[in-house]
Amino acid sequence: MKHHDVDPYHFLADVHDIELDRIAPNPLLDAGLGRLPGRKYLFTNGDAPYARRVLDRLGVAHHFDHLHDIHAAELRPKPDTHGYRLLIEQLRIDPIRTAMVEDMAQNLAPAKRLGMTTVWVDNGSERGDHGYDPAVVDHRISNVADWLAEILKGPA
Repeated sequence: MKHHDVDPYHFLADVHDIELDRIAPNPLLDAGLGRLPGRKYLFTNGDAPYARRVLDRLGVAHHFDHLHDIHAAELRPKPDTHGYRLLIEQLRIDPIRTAMVEDMAQNLAPAKRLGMTTVWVDNGSERGDHGYDPAVVDHRISNVADWLAEILKGPA
């Protein structure tokens, strides 16, 4: 955008125009999110249309109250604190009562500074461990669906 005058809406629509056949519905994640109390937001460096497509493929879109995408963050991607602050202000989130679940360790630092509980999904993603700081990560997991099943175990 800065150096080549690229329109971010056009760019994101183009790079996210991909097939999602490798993504399958995840009934365990659907069940876990259904049992998880509180509001659920998706904060992504992607755009909302792409995020909705992914959530729809997973079968979990109906659990999310709001998508906070790169446009809502005024084109300042995580880990820039700006988007986190906008999310907190716009949705009246109490950071102390909030968990940030993220697959990029470096994106947890601003959440931690703002008072959130942090959960790093160490799923082997490329550069997922970039910026890893154990002082910033409250919980380290490998799979969200399995983690939710574990922490929410007991009668439905």
